[in-house]
This record gives sequence, C-alpha cells and structure tokens, in this order.
Amino acid sequence: MTPESSSELPKAVTAPLIERARFAPGDIVRHRMFDFRGVVFDIDPVFANSDEWYEAIPEAIRPAKEQPYYHLLAESEDSSYIAYVSQQNLVADGDGGPIDHPQIDAMFDGLERGRYRIRAIHRH
Repeated sequence: MTPESSSELPKAVTAPLIERARFAPGDIVRHRMFDFRGVVFDIDPVFANSDEWYEAIPEAIRPAKEQPYYHLLAESEDSSYIAYVSQQNLVADGDGGPIDHPQIDAMFDGLERGRYRIRAIHRH
C-alpha cells in the first residue's frame, strides 16, 4: 500500500467550535440574568471549574461548557465577591462607573475610558 491509500491516512478529528472571547481583562461586564457587574481579570477558553459547580446550576439555565468563561471581581448591591461566568451570560456594562471590590487595586492600575488597566505584573 502507498501512503496515499485511504486505509493509511490519519482520521480527521472533529473538535467542538469554540467561540472567541468577547471580553478582555479590564473590561467591565454585567450579568444578563442576575443583578451584578464586575471586571474581568482572567479568561478560560472553555469551562474549567468543577463538575459539582456546574451541576449546581439549574439545568434550565445551565450554559454550555464549550465557550469562554470569565473570572470577575464582582459586585452586587450588598456584597463583593469573585464570580465565574459563561460568555453567553455577560454583556458589556454601559454604566462605565468603577467596580467596588477590595481586590481592584491589587490587580489594576485604575479606570480609564470605561475599562481597567491591568497591572503589568498580572499580564500574560
């Protein structure tokens, strides 16, 4: 047989299409369904949290794993926390105001034109 014969050719691998990240570190975003906003500080190209975390989301609103997921310094009306949110559940925040989170100054150099400037020490 020659290398061109179909029995010797490698099989095609099909991988799920993965969306490109719409947001970047420093972008301020808002959740589509829940009343909180935050600033992106890291991005996973696909879901990278625990199965327990994923399964705890009600099936009716559970997002697909094959999309970017964002780590946010988040704030709601009464607290600040770190959130992990799928791309399909985020929109750009039109407010442009600062995020009230105790870790902002450790990761960012300030707010400029509606987005945070990430500190050089945290850049990839």
